[in-house]
Amino acid sequence: MVWLTGGGLVIGLLMVAALVAFVFWQGLVTFWPGPVVRLQTADGAVVMGEVTRTEHYAPDPTQVAGFGVDAAAAAAREMAAGDGRVRRRLVRTGNFELSGEHFRWVEDFRLAAGGEDRPEWAQVFERTAWGRFYGVPEAFVDGDSVLATEPAVIDGLLRSPPPGAAAPAVRVRTADGATADLPLATIVRSYPANRLNMAARIGVYFSRWREFLGDEPREANSEGGVFPAIFGTVVMTLGMTILVVPFGVMAALYLREYAAQGWLTSIVRISINNLAGVPSIVFGVFGLGFFSYIVGGGIDSLFFADKLPNPTYGTGGILWASLTLALLTLPVVIVATEEALAAVPTSMREGSYACGATQWQTIRRVVLPRALPGVMTGAILAMARGAGEVAPLMLVGAVKLAPDLPLDLDFPFMHPERSFMHLGFHIYDLGFQSQNSEAAKPMVFTTTMLLMSIVLMLNAAAIWLRTRLGRGAGGSKF
Repeated sequence: MVWLTGGGLVIGLLMVAALVAFVFWQGLVTFWPGPVVRLQTADGAVVMGEVTRTEHYAPDPTQVAGFGVDAAAAAAREMAAGDGRVRRRLVRTGNFELSGEHFRWVEDFRLAAGGEDRPEWAQVFERTAWGRFYGVPEAFVDGDSVLATEPAVIDGLLRSPPPGAAAPAVRVRTADGATADLPLATIVRSYPANRLNMAARIGVYFSRWREFLGDEPREANSEGGVFPAIFGTVVMTLGMTILVVPFGVMAALYLREYAAQGWLTSIVRISINNLAGVPSIVFGVFGLGFFSYIVGGGIDSLFFADKLPNPTYGTGGILWASLTLALLTLPVVIVATEEALAAVPTSMREGSYACGATQWQTIRRVVLPRALPGVMTGAILAMARGAGEVAPLMLVGAVKLAPDLPLDLDFPFMHPERSFMHLGFHIYDLGFQSQNSEAAKPMVFTTTMLLMSIVLMLNAAAIWLRTRLGRGAGGSKF
């Protein structure tokens, strides 16, 4: 039995470690700039871009036959050597306004002889719209004037545009021979991917991280940053913790220290435990109906009647989201606090009473300080669960894109009625609502890693605070 239970623990820890390692690895490599390859197939088609994924698969024979005699023969040779499977690569081709696609699969057996190379001056352009653009720069223009045609000079002008240029743009030739003028005002970042040394790659990598952590999202949230989502997640989590901990501790104190232990108390405890098992979406429906429509609608009728029928508080907002998640995590705090209170030895209470202290004095000066680490543990568990919840937030305030932060420098500084962005909702939106799910996939891993990091940091801060308070409680004297 010892080996069985120990093995179960090891397997569980390994599964958690593997999941965390996979998410962090995928998130950390997302922003690393890769080389740009140009692939020419036997039928004359040319694609250029970054290889995002490589896999082996068993092709459909009818599909292979459609690629031509030479390609079919190459596929047969590769399948014979590779257990009936062939290799293909997913190339991020960009140039959506010209090609109508962001990605394209290219099988190795379709490549022409010598049909793969890495153009020296292939440039990656990250833009404010239409996604990435891949091509070789031909000229740096300002209106009708051509300022440079050498790739090295153009690359320098992209980093330091000439002063006084009215409409600077770079003229780029794509892999299939088309040309396009990209205005510099629409370019967020550009670099010659195949000429970068290690220092330059590290520079691009951290530049992308800086944009991700500090800027607003763009391109339907699949590009740019997630700062509003980080801000909304932290503010909502802290607000939820501030709301749930006092009520949870008071409820647990009453149940453990004041209430007469009997059938009614048992029913209340059973109800609290059952409340912890209610699906989170049910709390979202309750929050939308009670907090947003009833309470928020009442506030609008009393104080914001001049703005009706446009609701101010009668719709989703960060206050209602925090209250909904506070209800969701309330059982966690109550149960943890009750366990902590029960762990305080009865002899300490009796000693306090023997010294003439009242019940409240005993609770405040003897019981609560000793139970404080357990109370903080409940707060940490509630914080961890609340920060990762998404389903209730979809109904009571989290949105795809919030124009204003709930906390800013405009009086009264805190705006609890505003909708907000949340990292968990952001992950859902990228993974399941994005029109370009393949392009959004790296952002899903990166945002997931960021959410896990924020939860870990909040928990670490709470554990540090619990340790400090525990030391203080240990030294207190009645």
